[in-house]
Amino acid sequence: MAKRLVTRILPDLRDRRAVMVKVGQLVWLDAVWVMLWGRVTWGNIAGGLIIGLAILLLLPLPPVPVEGRVHVGSLLKLAVVYVVEMFKSSVQVAWLAIRPGAPPMSAVLRAKVSVKSDLVLTLLVDMMNLIPGTMVLDIDAKRRLLYVHVVDVSSEKAVRQFYLSTARLERLFISAFERDSEWHASPLHGIDDDEYHHVDGAARRVATRPDRIGAARRMAAPEIAHRRTEEAPPTEEQP
Repeated sequence: MAKRLVTRILPDLRDRRAVMVKVGQLVWLDAVWVMLWGRVTWGNIAGGLIIGLAILLLLPLPPVPVEGRVHVGSLLKLAVVYVVEMFKSSVQVAWLAIRPGAPPMSAVLRAKVSVKSDLVLTLLVDMMNLIPGTMVLDIDAKRRLLYVHVVDVSSEKAVRQFYLSTARLERLFISAFERDSEWHASPLHGIDDDEYHHVDGAARRVATRPDRIGAARRMAAPEIAHRRTEEAPPTEEQP
């Protein structure tokens, strides 16, 4: 009976990463319990551990595959780049809001990423949504395609900047969480997931190539043409 309870809390004791995830969840639940009480005492800590174990036992969350390793240096670099991107984008969006003239042309652009893990893909999408000026509207998980609404696609430079920023974030996420040499495929994935959970390292993007920038511009061209048609002043009918 006790072994079954432990197995339910820690599905595979031989998987160190899964064990560390469960331990992290228990520590987090304990910390939340202590913060709710507002006092750090041995009684609150012990009570938080008991409540946390009860939650993990009675209300277990779906297992999250842990397939890479965290690199603190790359993670700190990612945090710095994110802060810089968020500040720069905030200034750009603010200027678009107050500048004289017509509103900027916006469009939904398609970006392909080579992130393997669903967890890392979720983190990447969350970060893109937190950066002003971009919003991920849809995700094609099978083909690893992101459909992103970009507030300004009125110039080649703006479109190119979006793809450069996306590629930079993708490289940093791969470096921080799922380097090819340390990839640990989780058995929790099904057979259908192999296509994109085992991406060949040579297939990953390391730079934004000019042909991809051109393709991005071509994808945005129909939306730009449509907006220009809508914003064009009506022509006077000839008598």
